[in-house]
Amino acid sequence: MKFTDYLFEESKDIFDAYLEHPFLKELGEGTLDKNKFKQYLIQDYLYLKDYAKVFCQGVIKSNSMEEMKFFYSSIKGTMEDETAVHIKYLEGFGVSTKDAEKKETKLTNKSYTSYMLGQALTGDVYDIIAAVLPCTWSYYYIGKKLLEKYQDDLEDNFYKSWIEMYSCKEYEEFTNEWINFTNYKCNNLSKDKKEYLKNIFITSSIYEMKFWDMAYEEEEF
Repeated sequence: MKFTDYLFEESKDIFDAYLEHPFLKELGEGTLDKNKFKQYLIQDYLYLKDYAKVFCQGVIKSNSMEEMKFFYSSIKGTMEDETAVHIKYLEGFGVSTKDAEKKETKLTNKSYTSYMLGQALTGDVYDIIAAVLPCTWSYYYIGKKLLEKYQDDLEDNFYKSWIEMYSCKEYEEFTNEWINFTNYKCNNLSKDKKEYLKNIFITSSIYEMKFWDMAYEEEEF
């Protein structure tokens, strides 16, 4: 069994629970409150700054130029490609990136990024992989499932661009590159190390759920 198959098997209940979250169900239906979405975009924009920093640690702790290039490409993809859809929506709300960066990071967001940065600073490259993979993988999983379910009703959906971003061919390829890289690095690790990495992966997956909770409940602090 590939390592990522093991990870997915152990976390499938969490991944499927994302699809039942009211934030994502309402986003798919096009009924999500726009202010909730705006606040989510701001927090996710702030999140992506720290997410990119975790990839920077991946560059530092890489053992080869090939690995360094892979983490570097992920930094570039996060800072340029993924933020593009955020910026477009935020501009529609009258919020600039400078405005977004002045906003306070919510506690759940801080907790999640602190966890990943902690793994990156104190752990090895394998720990970094396990900590960051749930974000990319779960967003593609969510985007793909939402597109499958709501594709016939997307034309007038305010959130069409968001769904298309995370279900598009380019994002699928990015996700598959990460899955393949994870297997390349981790398939032959010891059973104990794989178990350790699985726990990191599940913790980040749970934080993803908490992030959706934060967005939907409009966490105050």
